[in-house]
Amino acid sequence: MRSFNFCRFRYLALSLVLLSGLNSRSQNLFASIYVGSSNYSGELQEKRFTFTQSHPAGGVGLLYEINEKMFIRGDFTFGKIGAHDKFGKNKARNLSFFSNIYEYSIGFEYVLFDPYIYKVSPYFFTGICLFDFNPHTKDANGNIVLLAERSTEGEGFIAGKDEYKLRDFSIPIGGGIMWAINANKRLGIVLGFRKTFTDYLDDVSTTYVDQTLLALNRGQSTADIAYRGDELPNGPVYPPAGTRRGNPKTKDWYYFSGISFRIRILPKGRAIKAQFDSGRRKRARTDCPVNVY
Repeated sequence: MRSFNFCRFRYLALSLVLLSGLNSRSQNLFASIYVGSSNYSGELQEKRFTFTQSHPAGGVGLLYEINEKMFIRGDFTFGKIGAHDKFGKNKARNLSFFSNIYEYSIGFEYVLFDPYIYKVSPYFFTGICLFDFNPHTKDANGNIVLLAERSTEGEGFIAGKDEYKLRDFSIPIGGGIMWAINANKRLGIVLGFRKTFTDYLDDVSTTYVDQTLLALNRGQSTADIAYRGDELPNGPVYPPAGTRRGNPKTKDWYYFSGISFRIRILPKGRAIKAQFDSGRRKRARTDCPVNVY
């Protein structure tokens, strides 16, 4: 199992340094914390979004306020994904996996309504992420097996099948609803999908390798976990070579959902358009903007 390495923070640290350098006074900087759940969509779980088989997730970040509606953001997010065929459509395949996800991202966020006037507003974000994953499973005896190094689909020893990388890029696409508690504190509900460029988050993508060839190159224990339908009562034997195991035409996704809280690092000295707690100024509104055109 890939252990947590504090060197992972170098990517987050770089993003935070870049954000901090945008304003040495830091009045426009928000610190954020996220708690929620993580999940994935792929061969072992075909629904694009579901809470089934989800796991806890969390994260921290910094946001630089360009203006009232636009932010540059850097985040470190971590979670866990996993799925089992017994909960899906292809129960006879009987495969399962789990993997930690460590993600470092830099991106852009847009708030639809001015939060210094309207307390509630939708917001949207995108950017680029660098993430680590490492699919595992447990064999019939309960031992943890690192799937990437087992080459269950012939990666690395069959022509045209390269070993897949455990570090890759993804594109975040998401948004949510933000509530401006006051000028310096904000609470949000967030849902963010990650479009990846790999089909191996779950170690399942193409076809079955010949059982004898797989055992010869990676050992019989690898052949035993490449297909596990025979572990079921009256389950069929290992399929012939070339039998479909996954769908290489579609890439895997992972996603985070939950609650975020952000607070301005240095609230003093930040000019705002409307005080939330002052009767002498325009109070924050909760209605939608009026189209005056």
